[in-house]
Amino acid sequence: MKIGCINYLNCYPLYYHLMEKTPIDGAEIVSGYPSELNEMMRNRKLDISPISSAAYADIQDDVLILPDFCLASVGYVRSVILISKIPIEDLNHKRIGLSSASQTSVVLLKSLLKRYYNIAPLYEPTRPDPSLKELDAALVIGNEAMIHSDEAIPYTYDLGDLWMRKTGFPVVFAILVVRKSAIEKQPEMVNAIIDSYRKSLQCLETDSENLYHQAKKKYPAVAYDIPTYYRLIKYEFTPVLKDALRFYFSLSGELGFLKNVRELNFFTP
Repeated sequence: MKIGCINYLNCYPLYYHLMEKTPIDGAEIVSGYPSELNEMMRNRKLDISPISSAAYADIQDDVLILPDFCLASVGYVRSVILISKIPIEDLNHKRIGLSSASQTSVVLLKSLLKRYYNIAPLYEPTRPDPSLKELDAALVIGNEAMIHSDEAIPYTYDLGDLWMRKTGFPVVFAILVVRKSAIEKQPEMVNAIIDSYRKSLQCLETDSENLYHQAKKKYPAVAYDIPTYYRLIKYEFTPVLKDALRFYFSLSGELGFLKNVRELNFFTP
């Protein structure tokens, strides 16, 4: 069974138990950017994976959402930011680079600017670590957002915080999904992976120092306090976060940035 893993600091606690403590026979971990995992799920090359929440709109008929886990923030999170040469209010018809690494954050930014700022920038795709030399602003996510840059950045906006202040809702950046065919073919393996996720998050409480140490070894370039960061990230997919995700889908669908999501379909063990 192929298990997707976002190759970012924020996802590591979900895989700590599987990677560092108890591997599962037959489970192959495939690491990549969220956008790469999204594409692999679309092409049926992964069985279980975190995906950008926005990607669910495209594959909602083929997968079920794991009901207990997500990657979310309630306000400030620091790993999804807009860097800009000018104030956000002045970005109408300006050039904004959109990271190729994710989908949720791209839709989030577009929705914010259209609905709450009433502006229409010129969007351009960029690599995950963009430069402002030829852009007015750029979306940066994940580890790249937490690495010190030598480039002078006059304005930085945390999109989790901005979304919370404008909408009143948290942001669910990623959800975990399982392909329906995997449930039919390997139900015991699916349950074993889910149990491993659960044990991993327990390690944030029971084995935190070792987990922080291993995370720092894996991502040495991240210039951010790891314990603080893991306190900002929300991994439990609470009813409040499920409602937040429904609002995100409703708004982005209304604005035409995503296909309509009829409902959230959850896996029941």
